[in-house]
Amino acid sequence: MKFRLFILTLLLGLSIQSVFALDVVYPKQNNVTINSPSTFFIGNSSPEIPLKINGLEIPIHPSGGFAYAVKLNTGKNQFVIEAGEEKEIFNITRPKPASSGYTTRNTELPYESAQSFVTLKDNTPLRSTPVDSGINRLEHFQQGIPLLIIGEKSGFYKVKLNENQSAWISINDVASADVFTPAKLLKRSVIEDKDYYIFKIDFDKKVPYVIEGKHPFVVKFYNIEGYPDNTFAFTFPLKQKLIGYSGEFEGNSFILKVRKFPKINEKRPLKNIKIVIDAGHGGDEIGAIGCLRNNEKDINLAIAQMLATELKLRGANVIMTRQGDENVGLADRVKKTNANQAQIFISIHGNALPDNMDPNEHSGTSVFYYYPQAKPMAESILKSMTSQLPFADDQVRQGSFAVVRNTQAISVLIEVGYLINPSDNAFLINPEIQQNTGKAIADGIENFFVQKDSI
Repeated sequence: MKFRLFILTLLLGLSIQSVFALDVVYPKQNNVTINSPSTFFIGNSSPEIPLKINGLEIPIHPSGGFAYAVKLNTGKNQFVIEAGEEKEIFNITRPKPASSGYTTRNTELPYESAQSFVTLKDNTPLRSTPVDSGINRLEHFQQGIPLLIIGEKSGFYKVKLNENQSAWISINDVASADVFTPAKLLKRSVIEDKDYYIFKIDFDKKVPYVIEGKHPFVVKFYNIEGYPDNTFAFTFPLKQKLIGYSGEFEGNSFILKVRKFPKINEKRPLKNIKIVIDAGHGGDEIGAIGCLRNNEKDINLAIAQMLATELKLRGANVIMTRQGDENVGLADRVKKTNANQAQIFISIHGNALPDNMDPNEHSGTSVFYYYPQAKPMAESILKSMTSQLPFADDQVRQGSFAVVRNTQAISVLIEVGYLINPSDNAFLINPEIQQNTGKAIADGIENFFVQKDSI
């Protein structure tokens, strides 16, 4: 009798759950301010019950997920969402545009004469434009790199590299220094070990530089006495695909390490290849939330674990940045990769969108790289994934993500799919598709190593 009562209670609970099942995931609150011409609602509801927003019926994916973009007028916008007997009211306020009063234009202020400055900390970005975002980073300087400053704009100093080339650095990252005079190039030397070509270039003082990292491999050093335009270009005629490099000053000597391309086992191309797998987010960092209220951090970890299993079966030496649901900082992920001298770094993520875009118009897999050396592998991975998985091709793109920008390995960040697109969301939580994603990524990495035409 008790057992029957339990079953009846359970069925009644499931019945109630199926009738009262509207779950609006975004916006996260019923009363919000959004400064955008549009936004979207995502969430889930029973596909068997009509879903309406302000009286208009909204499509529901068979999984129960939905996404719907709406326009916002200035001021208060009210949206009534109904599913069966359930109703939720959202009040979204779009602020009035800022006053169009007179504003001064932030123009460049040139200096009458160059001034001497020095970098204050390691990993200081040198940029091609005076903007603190995007893919405009030319180099990352250590503490103590002397610079000639010839102007300022928008919180940045203009750096003179030579007569024909300049760059920008944040005002907060440098300080005044003693008068800077041109440096002297003392000598050059090269050694090899089993893993690297190692070049040592000795100066009498530190100088600014830019590693171009292409074919041929070029590093340009600036403010060097006795060279045309005070620029010394060190060129290394690399005859292999790039697979990681690093360059920094040790005292007044610049040490450039270019990793040798490994000898590939034809039967097991990934054997002994050292690969770091980074499951994005974790712990307090949830990441994006899907239509079905799945947390990105959990999906990332599931796919990362599938990829790790696949790579280990192929003989790779796999290192995980996190094994479970734990907090791991971006700098720690980079540090772990570089400390282990990894050859490959793969960061797994799920995608989302800002308010002014429509989730139904964006789907599929994107693979991001920062340095040109990583683009061939990004292309190989995307080709493999889109040929084996149900995700659309959302392109290979250059992107300034900290984990791919600061690692010395061949590094890419994979946005497997859009959690806020109902179809992609359903694919992302499917265990079989997660397993196939691991295999497809592994195939893409393997194909990169066996390709002969990517130099």
